[in-house]
Amino acid sequence: MAQVSDIGVDVGTSQVIYYMTGRGIVLREPAVVAYDRDQQRILAVGRDAHRLIGRTPGNVQALRPIRQGSALDYELMKEMLRTLTVEVIGRKIFGKPRAVISVPTVVSETEKRLLVGIMLDAGTRQARILDRPIAAALGIGLPFEEPYGTMLIDMEAGASDIAVLSLGEIVTHSCVPIGGDYFDDAIIRYLRKKHNLLIGERTAEEVKINIGSAVPPSEEVSMDVTGRNLVSGLPKTETILSSEIHEALMEPVSDLIDAIQSVIERTPPQLASDIFEYGIVLSGGAAKLSGLASALYQALEIACEVAPDPEIAVAKGCGRVLESRDAWRAYVSDTRPMPVWHR
Repeated sequence: MAQVSDIGVDVGTSQVIYYMTGRGIVLREPAVVAYDRDQQRILAVGRDAHRLIGRTPGNVQALRPIRQGSALDYELMKEMLRTLTVEVIGRKIFGKPRAVISVPTVVSETEKRLLVGIMLDAGTRQARILDRPIAAALGIGLPFEEPYGTMLIDMEAGASDIAVLSLGEIVTHSCVPIGGDYFDDAIIRYLRKKHNLLIGERTAEEVKINIGSAVPPSEEVSMDVTGRNLVSGLPKTETILSSEIHEALMEPVSDLIDAIQSVIERTPPQLASDIFEYGIVLSGGAAKLSGLASALYQALEIACEVAPDPEIAVAKGCGRVLESRDAWRAYVSDTRPMPVWHR
């Protein structure tokens, strides 16, 4: 009988990533569900639903089940995870895989039990929860089992997990609602105030990726941005400078720095000194903001680097737990599932 491939699942605010043992990353889908309010039914999940953002009639909503790190809509979450999990593993009666799920640390124990129940209902034989900072550290390959302090900041769209790790455990930790969405919202507010230009979330994300920077740009670049003129109500295209987007991002970057300082202040002195010596590691999709590591270094005077392939670090960490019996025993929690009720 062929060996069953287990799956690791990174359930984030903006995307869901599946890792399969022996194969690596097998699926990356936007964490979006399209819902018809009139007929009360799901129309699409993942990439198909993401295409509908900002383009749907009034009765159809393209929604994220998770916002700012916490599950907001259980029914949408259940449908999204069930659909994507079946796509990855198929419909199995025998040889069901195990699953390790990583979620932001602000997710409550009740929500974790619900997620375990969803994964069992989707066709896995066993499901366990892995804290996001631990998953990211494993995925990056940080030696956090050693007796010195390691600071890791995992930044996704809705939240950032800021953690100090030592001896294989989370010593000091905070989860703050600062991430990619927070940066996008700052850009939306800035363009609305300065240019009377209203843009959507997808446009703000494109602006951030193309000309956004956490430090003053070394070379001024521009981008034509189309939105709605708030004075005339008509479509309008405005040329936006990279220096303007840096100005828009200064406040949210400062908020992130304050959150990091707060965690360091609550860290035991010896571990804090280790952080100043060994630096900070960033993971997650929001860590890819241009110049972010440099901005943190300038403010904190602590070396800072972005992990390779930061977006998939958590999913890879889930996979490493599945591939190591010792890691499975040490890091995953034995969360009992709550029953999944069907309509």
